[in-house]
Amino acid sequence: MLKENFSIQSKDDCATKLHCVEWRPDEGEPHAVMQLVHGMIEYIERYEEFAKYLTDRGFVVIGHDHIGHGHSLPKKSRSELGVMHTSAPEKTMCEDMFSVYKYGRKKYPDIPYFILGHSMGSYMLRRFLSVYSGAVDGLKGAVIVGTGTVPDRLIHTARLVIKTTALFHGWDYKSQTVTNILFSGDYHKFNMDGSEPEKSWLSKNVESVKKYYKDPYDTYLFSVNGYRGMTSAMLFDNSQENVNRIRKDLPILFASGADDPVGSMGKGVMAAYARFKKAGIKDLSIKLFENDRHEILQETDRADVYDFIYKWIQDRM
Repeated sequence: MLKENFSIQSKDDCATKLHCVEWRPDEGEPHAVMQLVHGMIEYIERYEEFAKYLTDRGFVVIGHDHIGHGHSLPKKSRSELGVMHTSAPEKTMCEDMFSVYKYGRKKYPDIPYFILGHSMGSYMLRRFLSVYSGAVDGLKGAVIVGTGTVPDRLIHTARLVIKTTALFHGWDYKSQTVTNILFSGDYHKFNMDGSEPEKSWLSKNVESVKKYYKDPYDTYLFSVNGYRGMTSAMLFDNSQENVNRIRKDLPILFASGADDPVGSMGKGVMAAYARFKKAGIKDLSIKLFENDRHEILQETDRADVYDFIYKWIQDRM
């Protein structure tokens, strides 16, 4: 597998240079592109094993670190992790996803193009598919991984806490209290701080969990502005009117762990799927992996997850 780093300018207020990665097969012409969109408090290189799986099968894989994540930091200081220099983080993140999409389509205009978003990236992908529906006619399929549905009333309550915190401390403030409020409910069934990796909400893969909590690029608090963007995307995604704007002919797969608290142990994934079904998406699929938790691409049965996603894509090329 060949790997190349490149940068694209973000649409944020600092014109941050987004850290981007392109993985290619060692030899031969690629026959498809997969754009990856990572989740909250992680970075694109965590997907390198999945990228290797795809490049071994002739894919080019492209992805970037969101603003406030990984190496997409305006001053290149880890103190900026979790901080987003924009008044509408969800809008900026989707604009950046579109910039990466345009890069990939321009470089590889003649082969099928797919996109996959995990966790926060899944919520941004759902927003992206609605906002840019008419501009991504080259997109052949979307895979929504580790997503969920939170009732509007709970989101509005969380946003009130977020706005009140920002009023007193500013939008760049990182609050453990806000974090605890947002990661409640089904999350309490699991270990949330890495102290008991075998009980982690992330996955059953103990080595992956240990690696996550030892990595400084995975262990920091999100700013209240970041949470503002996240909750804005969640509200947007809950709107049936917004879902109705998505291309009806775009194949879409929902894939999650059946024991993922982000997806309310499957119920939130089914609720999101139902909205897409109501919108009239013609080719719509859902898969809940039994006993899997949040990070199905890192799970103990990830080989089965990879194979399932790959076959779904192959059937649509």
